[in-house]
Amino acid sequence: MRWKGPALALLGAAAVAAIAIGFTLSGGGSTTITNASTTATGAGTTSAGDATSNTGTTNTGTGTGTNLITLPEPGQIRLGHRLLVATVDDAVKQSDPALAAGLMKVSHDAGFGAVMVSSMWKPGAQAPSAQDRTTLANVVKAADAEGMEVFVFVWHGLSGATPRTAHARSQFAAYTAALARAFPQIRDFVVGNEPNLNTFWMPQFGPGGRDAAASAYLDMLARTYDALKAVSPHIQVIGGALAPRGSDRPATKRDTHSPTRFIEDLGAAYKASHRSKPIMDAFAMHPYMRTSKLRPTDTHTASTTITIADYPKLAELLAQAFAGTPQRSRDLPIFYTEFGVQTRVPPQHRHAYTDLKSPSAADAVDPQAQARYYREALELAACQPTVKGLFVFHTFDEIDLAGWQSGLYYADQKPKASLPDFRKAAAEARAASLTHCSGVAFVQKR
Repeated sequence: MRWKGPALALLGAAAVAAIAIGFTLSGGGSTTITNASTTATGAGTTSAGDATSNTGTTNTGTGTGTNLITLPEPGQIRLGHRLLVATVDDAVKQSDPALAAGLMKVSHDAGFGAVMVSSMWKPGAQAPSAQDRTTLANVVKAADAEGMEVFVFVWHGLSGATPRTAHARSQFAAYTAALARAFPQIRDFVVGNEPNLNTFWMPQFGPGGRDAAASAYLDMLARTYDALKAVSPHIQVIGGALAPRGSDRPATKRDTHSPTRFIEDLGAAYKASHRSKPIMDAFAMHPYMRTSKLRPTDTHTASTTITIADYPKLAELLAQAFAGTPQRSRDLPIFYTEFGVQTRVPPQHRHAYTDLKSPSAADAVDPQAQARYYREALELAACQPTVKGLFVFHTFDEIDLAGWQSGLYYADQKPKASLPDFRKAAAEARAASLTHCSGVAFVQKR
């Protein structure tokens, strides 16, 4: 979940649960790393980076420098693999099933094969509300009609609602399991949202500057994994959902962890817990570029930032973090569950937006650049062996210009000029015919 601007960060979690609010078709406590809840059976969204990342030599968690993964060698030309292309958009969460169906059809026709929506746990809750069940039921029905898969990311809103105690994290796990029982059609759950940022998780640091967020998140992820696997061993539990950059400096105005440090600390906490079961079936990353004007092919070899082109760093970090444990590591599937490129809003569409004086979209590009960058992002992902899917943030622009305008449709539901090229790229990605690869990079067409 991506936020822009200080005003949004001050909103209460209950007020900002939906990604696209009001969009319609018509116009510190204890950390206990549990070795399982006894019922387990089977082992089986964002402020994306306004924190300053570290520079200098990267500590990628490789210890002695020995790589644990083997990547395809450059020069060995091969066809990119099949890729799930999905959207992240709460606009489809509608009380009216007809509205949900209409918005889902637009998403399907745009080229998306899956949709991810949010479900927000509130402190004390152990099951979704009746309203939440109604809107999610409409999402499931609409997606089924279009042949689309449904992913749900379960989060707690902003950092004020962080589940800081073992009891609160157990309630979060119970809430997620209740969702899975209510909707057996849903088999993919993302646990949490950007726990490496203090916008969404507090505290980030403990005494002596230790990583308090990674150890607490590990406990929540482990409890949720066990609770979901007790519902069905076939559920895919996706952990991480990390923002692409962070400062790794405590006692600042905005305490954050880089994904590099967070993965290292998550692995260290897992090993220290002596847990005998995994904590996730796949790993999620939000590989936003620092601004929409930057190509997704840019790398960050000299920093702790991780974006799409930094896949070798991410894969090696995961391999090192969980080496020698019950947790899958070297071949752990990866999903890029949020990625967006903002476009400028032309005058003829601005009537559908609010907060028109917002300076937050200063990094926006034209639709042609958006289409090109989305294609490059898909091409990169198709060349990365363990990456299974890329989720675009969103189908429709957010109405508030202080929000995020990375959709393929403007807020008035009119398509952007990027739509045809994106639709073609998405179809090719699903058919494993998008690009040829050399190593983990795509081959540039001449």
